[in-house]
Amino acid sequence: MSQIGQRWFWGTWSRLGLSIALVTLVADQAHKWWMLEIYRIQDRGRVTLTPFLDLVFVLNQGISYGLFAQQEDLGQWLLAGFAGLAAMALAWWLAAGTGGRIWAISVGLLIGGAIGNGIDRVRLGGVADFFSMHAFGFYWYVFNIADVAIVAGVIGLLYDSFVSSRNGASNTA
Repeated sequence: MSQIGQRWFWGTWSRLGLSIALVTLVADQAHKWWMLEIYRIQDRGRVTLTPFLDLVFVLNQGISYGLFAQQEDLGQWLLAGFAGLAAMALAWWLAAGTGGRIWAISVGLLIGGAIGNGIDRVRLGGVADFFSMHAFGFYWYVFNIADVAIVAGVIGLLYDSFVSSRNGASNTA
């Protein structure tokens, strides 16, 4: 592959980031398969694990918090397509290699989470969510492993940007 092609499709951090994406995707899809096919959470209702964490099945046909719900197949395919495009853009960014190890891991988490939720939209007609956290009568949204990966990826990117900017500022002083 030419040097230009290599920069577009494969970079210094591609192996690490895409490995993290693959592990995230497999963990997410294996968990969803187990919850739906083996444990059959959809037949059990709410299952209390701890005073602040329950298992429950919710098929989220929208985006965060069920916003912009799409009951039609076309809507789910469009949302899945958007997730696929986002994953491809993130893979391209990963190949560009603009960050370090934390950045690559964070981008990999985002890619794996986006693809995992995109697969659900095509396969199930929405995103399968299972974890319900609550405290003092307040319930947060129901989420899955892909959602955790996406949030962890965003936190990692924010951390990396602050650490990088602080290190850059201290080196110029």
